[in-house]
Amino acid sequence: MAKHAAITSLGAYLPEYRLTNEVLETMVETSDEWITTRTGIKERRILREKGQGVSFMGIRAAQEALDRRGLDPKELDAIIFSTVTPDMPVASSAAWVGSELGADNAFAYDLQAACSGFLYGLFTASQYIESGRMQKVLLIGGDKMSSIIDYTDRTTCVIFGDGCGAVLLEANEEGLGLQDALLRSDGRGRQHLHIKAGGSQLPPSKSTVELGQHYVHQEGQQVFKFAVSKMAQVSADIMNRNQLRAEDVQWLVPHQANKRIIDATARRMGLDADKVMLNIQRYGNTTNGTLPLCLYDYHQKLRKGDNLVFSAFGGGFTWGAIYLKWAYDAPH
Repeated sequence: MAKHAAITSLGAYLPEYRLTNEVLETMVETSDEWITTRTGIKERRILREKGQGVSFMGIRAAQEALDRRGLDPKELDAIIFSTVTPDMPVASSAAWVGSELGADNAFAYDLQAACSGFLYGLFTASQYIESGRMQKVLLIGGDKMSSIIDYTDRTTCVIFGDGCGAVLLEANEEGLGLQDALLRSDGRGRQHLHIKAGGSQLPPSKSTVELGQHYVHQEGQQVFKFAVSKMAQVSADIMNRNQLRAEDVQWLVPHQANKRIIDATARRMGLDADKVMLNIQRYGNTTNGTLPLCLYDYHQKLRKGDNLVFSAFGGGFTWGAIYLKWAYDAPH
């Protein structure tokens, strides 16, 4: 029987500090009502300790996933870290995580596809396993968004938070695991969501720092319009391609960017609210962390054979959907 890549364990890490809407009211011109109505967010976690980057969270999330499975890190074949906030340029955060875990036999690299990064990473990891060349791949998704957010800009500072999740993928011969993927991108959308400086096109300088060009820039209305359209369409498309009806899908696992986008995607798929994973109210948009954190929070409700549809949209633009059959009953 053909091999599939199945998720066999989960881990997560969230910083302790909660940045609530009430605190944001003292920082920028906004209100709890304004934020909640437009995004669905009530609070977000922030990693405030100096010197701690995204790998700090990634190591802890990954270690939990390995511990839950009882897996020796030396058994890992590869580690992929989906993130837009690596510890530092050039040096791979994934490689550092692997070394700290003791995954001496795994190669590791970072993957950057904005908010769709974990989705892209899930597909990439599955291909290694389906090829038969690898048996165990660790996929981490997370970001320290507070490191690239301007907390005087109310259009972005109310949205993003810090957090990290990890999943272990292993070969499965029962037909469970990743079934199908639809991944898309359109580079013309990068003008609407990006960080202007810091790359090869506009390297860091005193001027770029003074102009605040190292923070996330987002044109909210344009991004919202594209996200609603693309996430909903690709989610419906993957259902149609696999002849899935609404009653066949147990869970939608959506990117947690905006509750209105999530609601629109669920409506397009014909799903009731009780089939939609939702934690945006507690964490905000953790970018690459949203999908694995949803799995982590809803873990106890997942049953072997459940049909899950993952859906995401991110800067670039990037977007996509994945159809996956859950591989095990969560232990109580």
